[in-house]
Amino acid sequence: MCHRSWVAESEDNHSNERLEFLGDAVLGWVIADLVFRNYSDQAEGALTDLRKSVVNAMALAEVAAELHIGDHLLLGRGEDAAGGREKVSILSDAMEAVLGAVYLDGGPAVAFDLVERLFAPRLDAAVPTLDRLDYKSALQELVSHRNLTGPDYAVRSTGPDHDKRFHATVKVAKQVVGEGEGRSKKSAEQAAASAAFAFLTAS
Repeated sequence: MCHRSWVAESEDNHSNERLEFLGDAVLGWVIADLVFRNYSDQAEGALTDLRKSVVNAMALAEVAAELHIGDHLLLGRGEDAAGGREKVSILSDAMEAVLGAVYLDGGPAVAFDLVERLFAPRLDAAVPTLDRLDYKSALQELVSHRNLTGPDYAVRSTGPDHDKRFHATVKVAKQVVGEGEGRSKKSAEQAAASAAFAFLTAS
């Protein structure tokens, strides 16, 4: 699988980006279908939260890591040296590319089965924590309860306008306690808040 950093340093003209676009759509379709059919007792807002619990960069990267997808990436020398095989943004993109490739090669039914096998357990695990999927609110409550300052978010973006990636950091008591990435500012902040919430509740 060719990351764009590899394409920039080689004669290969094709990166994973088109497959990422397709895989993102495939994932969204399958998860929406699973959530609608399997959680009929949940309200519409809860269904949206359930979908968000797995249709995000962190969840995709975790699945990619479990499948050791990073070992099979073609990266540019600089990106490889910088630990690109373990970066959330690169792993999540690669996972989307795999889903897109499976859809093209095996068809909708095969792609559906793969997504269900990889992500359905994560949906089940998310159900008991639906009230905490809005991690920005949960973090704000935790910080207030502990009489700490913050949370304060900082967000930066990378990439072209049509394919931006956002990276967020969140500080509590002037210390960085969480980082996260996403395709929007909101999703990046939620990912950072989730990491911060986990860090603070474990400490």
